[in-house]
Amino acid sequence: MISGKYRKFFLAFACTVYLSGCSGGGGSGTPTSDIDYDIEIFQYDNAIGIGESTELILLATSNELTDILWTQVDGPDVEFYARNTKVISFTPQEGGSYSFDVQYRIDGSQIGSLSHTFSVTDEIAPVTVRLGHAVIEGNAVSLTGFADNDDQSDQISKETWRWEQIQGTAVTFTSDNTDGDSSVYFDAPDVNVDTVLRFRLTAEINGNSVSDEIAILVENSDIDVPDSGPFRSRVARVYPYVSGQQNGQTLVDCVYSNEARYDVCTFEDTPLIAQVTTSPTVQDIMNKVLVSHDWMGSQFEKFLQEHDEFDDFKNLLRAVTAVVISYDIRPSFYSPTSGAIYLDPDDLWVTPAQRDTINSAPDYRSGFGSELQFEMPWRYVKDNDYAYYFYPSRYRISRTLEDSKYSFAALLYHELAHANDFFPSSRWLTYPMSKTVYDAVNEVYQAQQIQSDYLQNNFPLVVASSYNGVEMQKLAQVRFRDPDAIQEYQKDFTMSFVADMFKTEGAPQFYSYSTTREDFAILFDGFMMYARYGINRDVGVSDQQYNSFVWGQRDRKGESWIKPRIEFVTNRVLPEFYDADAIIQNMPEPLVLDNSVNWRSSVVVSPDDSSESELNISVRDKRLTPMDGEIWHFDHRQSHKCGAICFEDVLKNE
Repeated sequence: MISGKYRKFFLAFACTVYLSGCSGGGGSGTPTSDIDYDIEIFQYDNAIGIGESTELILLATSNELTDILWTQVDGPDVEFYARNTKVISFTPQEGGSYSFDVQYRIDGSQIGSLSHTFSVTDEIAPVTVRLGHAVIEGNAVSLTGFADNDDQSDQISKETWRWEQIQGTAVTFTSDNTDGDSSVYFDAPDVNVDTVLRFRLTAEINGNSVSDEIAILVENSDIDVPDSGPFRSRVARVYPYVSGQQNGQTLVDCVYSNEARYDVCTFEDTPLIAQVTTSPTVQDIMNKVLVSHDWMGSQFEKFLQEHDEFDDFKNLLRAVTAVVISYDIRPSFYSPTSGAIYLDPDDLWVTPAQRDTINSAPDYRSGFGSELQFEMPWRYVKDNDYAYYFYPSRYRISRTLEDSKYSFAALLYHELAHANDFFPSSRWLTYPMSKTVYDAVNEVYQAQQIQSDYLQNNFPLVVASSYNGVEMQKLAQVRFRDPDAIQEYQKDFTMSFVADMFKTEGAPQFYSYSTTREDFAILFDGFMMYARYGINRDVGVSDQQYNSFVWGQRDRKGESWIKPRIEFVTNRVLPEFYDADAIIQNMPEPLVLDNSVNWRSSVVVSPDDSSESELNISVRDKRLTPMDGEIWHFDHRQSHKCGAICFEDVLKNE
């Protein structure tokens, strides 16, 4: 049997209160005054093995701690983030002694510090849970278990894995039964003071019973979650990536805080980047970036420096008031009511430790439309191969920004098309600084002068007399917005019937029918990926498991009736792209995908090109998984984070 040293437990001994450290490994404090403060470092581990995640928790029961900074002072280097919060977590890869210091400000005045030392054995931990961290009450939490021998090609069985809470205010897991799950999800409970929650994962691995425990610090918040406003569920604490920014806290309060309200923040408070400069540099943009972790801002800055070779993203970002990158944003979205873009950092991580800091809860809409007989998968393709791949977390693989370049570029083109839909270049310098962002958007909405309104007036996606278009629109509401809207007759639509309806209509993909705003953005992002990177987009009709595949096209945007719609959108979103019209006119007709194979195999559209595709596959890491397209946005009726897709609902309900 595996030694009990790998089982974590609560420290039952008393900790010295006079600014001293407290842990299984021992610690020493540095007193800073004659006042006794109830501030301690906790580490809920008896023994730590190599590859076992551990967390250090700075706990104060009676005082407010700010200006926190953790520093490693001894031992083999470890990779950790959130160094400015009350909890750091990391995974030692070597045995030995480790020491950390933490400094902080007490109740806004007194400076305090603590030291902490612990040891790591030379034995490899068979299982560990990641990631211990601090979370505001009500915010989302995800915990994931990893096994040391789960990095082989055959994934180990999780049937014996069991989760339980062993300390703290009870939580409700998202799934009623978590047995056999490698991950669990829940919302942090409401607390009156900072409170530690602890959880245990037990498993049988190679015939041995093993376990690991993890601690989460839930922080009390004086800010209530409102019943109205842009954020009606708890959002994470973010801060300006560039420190010392004038108006930095105002930016936070306006665009990512539960204190944010509609019709309050003016362009004086949160100007569009174009109102600051119409020729922004990377630094100009970074001055408007808010993050939950420093690495997210650093990677975003690096992307703009190294991968914005056409200056597209700098130009498109002129239409936003801020860029928010936070671990709890999933999926990304744009909000016209704040003028900000909200980015899921999943495309930005380069190390497993960075990825660990991101909440991994799945998109709640994955089950929408489950009663339908079809699915409409899509993907980006380059050289007869998937343009980007998924990195299964169990492998702990590092990557570069180049590896996620196309995925992130497509996301930015899409979200920033929304921004330039609501705030086009023709209006940037016309807004009085005293006008609120909300009022500016509301005015064009009421006048039906949003750019996507003009698109529908001139090149409508759905004509009322078109049975096919109307039915596709109804189906999209079921699949993407409201599964309860399904009608009995829709359940009888076969894959072939849906394919026949879709193929003659003006949408590049199914999601275009969800709203006129999405139609606008999808026309733009697909064209830009083709024009800038030579990347194709496939769309098809299959069963919901992608096993049976009846029809598909590559580069559907080349249809003669879709080209004018793309030209209309591109000229309004990015007028600096002077060659766009010529590229659009010269786009080839779509290619038909081979439906004699399954969806994944149909990525090769021509036998003449198969050798190139086989070469790409032969050099690619076999552990990676081809990545089909995803739905981008939240619907506020479920998430209470309102993006472009639900803006009309906001105007009706606020």
